[in-house]
Amino acid sequence: MATLSLPLRSQIALRRPRQRRRRHDEFCERISCQSKQHAGSWRLQASYKGLETLHDDGYQAVKDLDYYYQSLGELVEHDTGPPRLFCPVDAGLPIENAPLMLYLPGVDGMGMGLFMHHKALGRIFELRCMHIPFHDRTPFEELVAMVEDVVRVEHATSPNKPIYLLGTSFGGCIALAVAARNPHIDLILVLVNPATSFEKSDIKQLLLVSSPLSDHARIAIASLLNYSIDNEVDMALSIMRSGKHPFEALNRLTNNISAFLRHSNILNKIPEDTLGWKLKLIEQAASYANCRLQSVTAEVLLLISCADRLLPSKSEADRLQKTLPKCKVFFFENHGHSLLLEYGVHVSSIIKCADLYRHSRRYHRVFDYIPPSSTELKEVDKASSDLRFRTCPTMFSTMEDGTVVRGLAGVPEEGPVLLVGNHMLLGIELISLAAEFLRRKRIVVRGIAHPLLFPDKKRTSSEGHDFFDFLNLWGGVPMTYKYIYQLLAAGEFVLLYPGGHREALHCKGEEHRLFWPDQTEFVRMAAQFNATIVPFGVVGEDDLMELLCTFEDIRNAPFGKEMMQAYSNHLKLRDVDHEVFFPGVYLKIPGRFYYRFGKPIPTRGRQEVMTDRQAASELYMHVKSEVERMITYLLEKREEDKFRSIAPRIMYQLARGLGSEIPSFDP
Repeated sequence: MATLSLPLRSQIALRRPRQRRRRHDEFCERISCQSKQHAGSWRLQASYKGLETLHDDGYQAVKDLDYYYQSLGELVEHDTGPPRLFCPVDAGLPIENAPLMLYLPGVDGMGMGLFMHHKALGRIFELRCMHIPFHDRTPFEELVAMVEDVVRVEHATSPNKPIYLLGTSFGGCIALAVAARNPHIDLILVLVNPATSFEKSDIKQLLLVSSPLSDHARIAIASLLNYSIDNEVDMALSIMRSGKHPFEALNRLTNNISAFLRHSNILNKIPEDTLGWKLKLIEQAASYANCRLQSVTAEVLLLISCADRLLPSKSEADRLQKTLPKCKVFFFENHGHSLLLEYGVHVSSIIKCADLYRHSRRYHRVFDYIPPSSTELKEVDKASSDLRFRTCPTMFSTMEDGTVVRGLAGVPEEGPVLLVGNHMLLGIELISLAAEFLRRKRIVVRGIAHPLLFPDKKRTSSEGHDFFDFLNLWGGVPMTYKYIYQLLAAGEFVLLYPGGHREALHCKGEEHRLFWPDQTEFVRMAAQFNATIVPFGVVGEDDLMELLCTFEDIRNAPFGKEMMQAYSNHLKLRDVDHEVFFPGVYLKIPGRFYYRFGKPIPTRGRQEVMTDRQAASELYMHVKSEVERMITYLLEKREEDKFRSIAPRIMYQLARGLGSEIPSFDP
């Protein structure tokens, strides 16, 4: 593999399903044998291979486009030779066993279009970027063959690892061509506004009409159409929201705009016949890829700009999704053609949210999990800022000597830990709980959730992430015994709600009540791996909303029972003793959420729990009574909190600063 050797400053060198006791015992015995054999490997695999929680993915540092344009200028001036691949220096070293990602650039061929993502992608992939010099005249099929050779060599070396092809515009056609010619290789394509729609684009017609002009003038026209002033404004506003002085944001805005204009002299260094050659090349690429779409069997993720002024990318996404059998689409409503150069686009997060990041042929939610980065926590905070402002969650924990303290100091630092508690309506407490563990202890809490919360989303059109994306970023897994055993064997922090959907969809009069089944499986699971059980309680939904209906109100309504049954069937809830239905709510003047984590309950040395039903039942009832005690404690103590209502909290922060921590009751 060749690398660039230019003298550049910027060198790029729960509700759990019921089972018969005998079947469960057999399963426990089988998993027990597996866990003893593989616990070490599981622990290693789930240690994220050296990637720390809240790692720096490079997105927090707003990239200066002057760096990008200066690098392009130096490349054009000094670069010669054939097409080749390079490893970006600023990508750093990838994690252990990272899959390969090849970046295939747009028709410019420079390979610098990914510079805002080098660090984020370079941590979780072995990243290589394709570079095609402006002076090069290699035909399209030879470019495909070059990429294909790399893919085949890598596949021969690691046949069970996937290979990622990230292609933007013209590069998307190369990726599709390679995938069509190699259906037996495990490829994952990430295509950014692919140029398969070039024949239907307005830019083609514009370039043909402007043919009397010089090539430099026509390239300048295309560049101006592609430039997004809206993105520059969004970047400046984000700088202001981060607390920096408005003049700094204005300075960055003017610098980026002037950099675009200042480096327009790059056009003078481009060979005169370049535009004609590039047009011919992209026409060949689009035709070649379109003729072979039926042969593409790889997983495909389309990143589509709805405001693309060069290609009809939005309509093209609809066509490609109908043609490609394993295709997901992520739409960006207010972004232009050069999506990877625009602010607020986090490719690594999108790949993780789409369940497409894996190290082997099959995606595994435990072994392939990557912990959230600092940017992803920031996105969580941004999306949940309104809820956090309204509820101002405050957390307490219990030390080994029984002392209750504010914060999470009483929660163990190392796993395996099983957090067991109660749901509020719709699991509204989840976001704050997971975010606080990340922020205060840098611990990822792996939630066990109903499979309904892990939809196979084929199209996502919202700006930012939704709740289902956050569940993936936080390492949530569907409720199965297999996942719980693997997580505990890996020494993880596991979050379990025995009341499951019945608690999360309770009705009026059932606030802060537990609806736990009689089974004692989770205590047996904990004992299997000497896990520490931490019971916790949470209250406050009644200070945020008022439930409208009881179950009896719904049942007695016309067709009420039928509606409840249909709703339960729609949610695919199995083995349900009690139908569920959303009771309807109206919001109140916000109060506050309170969490208390009880005294940790170790299971080390309590192996009798695994075989003795009576011992398991006693431990189960002890945990349940502790959760009920935590709830009662919080309901009583919150009456002492002067800042339970939102009004005094606002006054406190106005006096002491918006970032100041608001006091609570004395534990």
